[in-house]
Amino acid sequence: MSLDTARRVLRVEAQAIIDLLARLDQSFPKAVELLFNTKGRVVVTGMGKSGLVARKISATFSSTGTPSFFLHPAEALHGDLGMLARGDAMLAVTYGGETREIVTLLDALKRLEIPLVSVTGNGKSTIGQASAVVLDARVNEEACSLNLAPTASTTVAMAIGDALAVALLERRDFRPDDFAALHPAGSLGKKLVRVDKLMHSGDRIPLVTPDTPMPEVFHEMSAKKLGMTTVVNDDGKLAGILTDGDLRRLMERGDEQVLVRSAETVMSSHPKVIRKSALAAEAVEQMERYSITVLVVVDAERRIEGVVHLHDLLKAGVV
Repeated sequence: MSLDTARRVLRVEAQAIIDLLARLDQSFPKAVELLFNTKGRVVVTGMGKSGLVARKISATFSSTGTPSFFLHPAEALHGDLGMLARGDAMLAVTYGGETREIVTLLDALKRLEIPLVSVTGNGKSTIGQASAVVLDARVNEEACSLNLAPTASTTVAMAIGDALAVALLERRDFRPDDFAALHPAGSLGKKLVRVDKLMHSGDRIPLVTPDTPMPEVFHEMSAKKLGMTTVVNDDGKLAGILTDGDLRRLMERGDEQVLVRSAETVMSSHPKVIRKSALAAEAVEQMERYSITVLVVVDAERRIEGVVHLHDLLKAGVV
């Protein structure tokens, strides 16, 4: 019985989204441009279940480059109205369009010249009529078996909010490193940390020249404890790398001349590299793709800037 209910609820809500897709018109890009050109913050408001949706929309805006906060319309009438300022824009989530607390705010919005975008199921309502842009959030039915509790309607409102946030993200050319800057904590933040925050740099970089004899190569690899060393030309550019694996394979082949060899005769001359501005998640992807444990960090001229090891990524919680 409960499985049938779940399927019916999901079917109703999915159909509500499909119906919304068919109704989408030029009011949407108009709303995006209005919010994009806002000099202040996008203030999102709503009461009850719509208020909870509004909070989520505001949070998504803020995390994707659109400064925003949630304003509780009832609290606004008891002092929080001072949070509004000229240059802001308001996005109101109100299915019926007659939410008394939001209607009461309309005079203040007009006085402060704050444009209003409404997400509503009734464009002819008081709030709809007062809006610069109306986004049609009508649903044919709620998923609630009584057709009363906001279910399909809140799903549609949430979807409209997500669509606005993503459209604004693209309009602002918001990039992964911008996203990383706003998400420094948690597992997501760890994946978005940049390579330059985790790499070994300066004197911690294992480094030899092409003509370095193998005993000195062994010493450098042992001293820096990364299981490898970079090989660098006189101009500071990367020539290759030597790893524990390279040395082990030489030993397994019984190369009796290994101790009199130089680094350039043993090194891998085409190592995998990465830029310091890359995300740690990209470093992980490269390591998994090529089954390696280390990447050399270079600049545009292939000058060495650091080394990032799988252990660094594990320690940071990226993997």
